[in-house]
Amino acid sequence: DLRTPLATIAGAASSIVEGSSSITVESCKSMAREIYAESARLTRLVKNLLDMTRVQSGTLSLNKELIPIDDLIGSALSAVENQLAGRPVKIDISPDLPMVSVDPVLIQQVFVNLLENAIKYTPAQSEIEITACVSNNNMEIDFADNGPGIGKANMELIFREFYQERSEMSSGVGLGLAICRGICEAHGAKLIAENRNTGGAPFRLILPLEKIESGLAPLEAS
Repeated sequence: DLRTPLATIAGAASSIVEGSSSITVESCKSMAREIYAESARLTRLVKNLLDMTRVQSGTLSLNKELIPIDDLIGSALSAVENQLAGRPVKIDISPDLPMVSVDPVLIQQVFVNLLENAIKYTPAQSEIEITACVSNNNMEIDFADNGPGIGKANMELIFREFYQERSEMSSGVGLGLAICRGICEAHGAKLIAENRNTGGAPFRLILPLEKIESGLAPLEAS
């Protein structure tokens, strides 16, 4: 997982540096975009490794601030824009949600990991659904896909370090979901996985409203 992006970056950079005078500007731009995308992928992988170390050692510190949840979702989508590659994303965020008091960098990383997980385990053109609402005095954020779902025996195993569901579409080191759960627990939140009758697996972040600080009164479930 470290070698692949490094090899891609080195190969693209070498092509630009050693390319003949006939190399076009558009070709250079294409390879530069590839370098940028793989660098971002490598950065996220290294960040996951560092975050996992902090989670395991109990040194993960939170720098909380009040922020709208839709801002964090939008930032996460921007971070994986190239990986989405035109894949449809359906977003359903309830209006007038209270702002959340969270570490925005860490919660955005949770959202990025959940999106990357959905991308890895589903066909290229399948839809990803993101919903956010208040229910039973909790803020609930769902990231759902339309893939093959999760084996019942593996519902908890997938949150262990270095564990991966067997799939022809899977890749990675199996840290993303473990880090997501560790970050959520540090916020006093839960992260659970389910299967849908219609197919696919939603991952649900449940953040109790008593853990949410807002200038607005908490909303009641409709």
